[in-house]
Amino acid sequence: MALQALQSSGVTFRRILSHFPEELSLAFAYGSGVYRQAGPNSDQKNAMLDFVFTVDDPVAWHSKNLKKNWNHYSFLKVLGPKIITSIQNNYGAGVYYNSLIMCDGRVKIVTMNEDITLRSALDRNLKSAVTAAFLMLPESFSEEDLFIEIAGLSYSGDFRMLVGEDKTKVLNIVKPNVAHFRELYGSILQENPQVVYKSQQGRLEIDKSPEGQFTQLMTLPKSLQQQINHIMDPPGKNRDVEETLFQVAHDPDCGDVVRLGMKKSVIYSSLKLHKMWTGWLRKTS
Repeated sequence: MALQALQSSGVTFRRILSHFPEELSLAFAYGSGVYRQAGPNSDQKNAMLDFVFTVDDPVAWHSKNLKKNWNHYSFLKVLGPKIITSIQNNYGAGVYYNSLIMCDGRVKIVTMNEDITLRSALDRNLKSAVTAAFLMLPESFSEEDLFIEIAGLSYSGDFRMLVGEDKTKVLNIVKPNVAHFRELYGSILQENPQVVYKSQQGRLEIDKSPEGQFTQLMTLPKSLQQQINHIMDPPGKNRDVEETLFQVAHDPDCGDVVRLGMKKSVIYSSLKLHKMWTGWLRKTS
């Protein structure tokens, strides 16, 4: 799907990329504005899109982008590319975000170099999303259930989903785009030995035994494993992560623990980012 999108991008995609420095390993758009939605947000003509650019040398790239797009940055632009890169690398999710930038067109995958390390990281990310969703779902479920759970990972711990956001937002994203989700995750589901994927019926069955859940927990990203360990490890016990995950695998509420760990991970990153901003504001005031 990524390569097809790239090949069919044409002039529109090149026009978008022309606004930015050329040294991009990967560029893609994400969020609810990218694909058609059901419900009140179905008219996406003026929807805001979120883009992610991956670069090999953030300092050099920010240096060039500051010259080309000075007005894209917040007040941090006066501190220069090294400080911006330091904030990007050491706080939050490792991403520096510029908001409300006017640009042309709308895209999915815009461009991607044939980088084995990058491709491997993207594949691991997809598999991690599937594994986390498996742990939060029952033994038998539909494709739509799975894709709703995966899409919902983006909103874990997001306060907007409690106040102000459309409560059916995730469902409205998934329903018109099941075919896209199936194309993206189909091979992962077919190759996973722990799941029976009945693609013709759109149904899946997952191994919910303690042994199966432990295998799934052990393949989660390290940061999420550590959050689960922090939640389950009583004061003074100091158990290692593997011991905690073994306990969680036998817990009837395993899925709820994973869901809480996801929320804690997002909140923890947000608190780190808030602390960083507070520190910078004090230094510059």
